[in-house]
Amino acid sequence: MKFAGVDLGEPRIMGVINVSPESFYKGSVRDGEEKLIETAVKMVEEGASFIDIGAKSTAPYLETQIPVEEEIRRAVWAIKTIRDHVDVPISIDTTSARVAEEALKAGADIINDVTGLKGDPRMAQVAAEYTAPVIVCAHGEVRNLSDPIHTVVDLLQESLVIAERHGIEEIATDPAIGFLRPEWPPWYEWDSNVLANLNMLKIFGRPILIGVSRKSFIGAITSRKDPTERLPGSLAATAVAVFNGANIIRTHDVRETLDAVKMAAFMRKFRP
Repeated sequence: MKFAGVDLGEPRIMGVINVSPESFYKGSVRDGEEKLIETAVKMVEEGASFIDIGAKSTAPYLETQIPVEEEIRRAVWAIKTIRDHVDVPISIDTTSARVAEEALKAGADIINDVTGLKGDPRMAQVAAEYTAPVIVCAHGEVRNLSDPIHTVVDLLQESLVIAERHGIEEIATDPAIGFLRPEWPPWYEWDSNVLANLNMLKIFGRPILIGVSRKSFIGAITSRKDPTERLPGSLAATAVAVFNGANIIRTHDVRETLDAVKMAAFMRKFRP
């Protein structure tokens, strides 16, 4: 299995760099050219097979609205700044088709859409026009509160139908850890249930991408309110995800996460 030209015979790392000051984890934010390049190069040297650029926070519990022109400015600046310094695919984390298109023109390779092609009606069209691989996140109304993983499967199926209708061939699935927040069960139980049953997403025959890095469900379980204290919990959740079938791990901490991935992937070989 491959995604954006990267062989997924073993789980791969996607390093996260934000150029959005409003992001929940300030340690991921880079606002200067030199620091941005240094971070991207270091991530690749430490083992990242992809770099993900976020120009606007998508955290569902934060006030993150900014003008689309500002998101475009940030995204284009970041991608142009690092494009000649890293030889790995770059994804743009956005829900706006305008931002995605300008990012692709600037040198991005992948569209990472947390609305699963359902937020902006032009997103699938842009991906198709540029033959860009897409990451679709489970997004939509949570209908069956008692069955998180099947709800995620249903939501992803809707996104896959949209993608396939537009002739998009390369698609990775993301179960939206941290984004689906029903009133009950608590979000940290929901996310944990999904990770424990992640192998269900193999039904699609698509790469499974997971983003758990320093997220609030880890803070809720470990009582670590500060994202800077959530690395150990992130590594534990990463190991569970890989053991249960994740192909790509999106993280702020490449070096540490790669070790957790290697351990879990090695042990996964011995599952019956």
